[in-house]
Amino acid sequence: MTTIESPCILVCSIDERTGYCFGCGRTRGEIAAWLLMSQAERREVMEVLPSRLQSVERRPRRETRRARLARERGEQKG
Repeated sequence: MTTIESPCILVCSIDERTGYCFGCGRTRGEIAAWLLMSQAERREVMEVLPSRLQSVERRPRRETRRARLARERGEQKG
């Protein structure tokens, strides 16, 4: 089985101003098409992500997936 590299860090919240994910820098369309992209297409996207991430606001406007999962784990333990 081939592993598909992904920039996802489970932040999964889109900056409305730029249209980029706060965590990985991809657009909604790129996230949706990621598994269908060729390795070359994914590499092209990966190359622009660092510059995109510099343009997003630093804090998401809503709870991120990572924060929600951490909160839910904490509630289940207690």
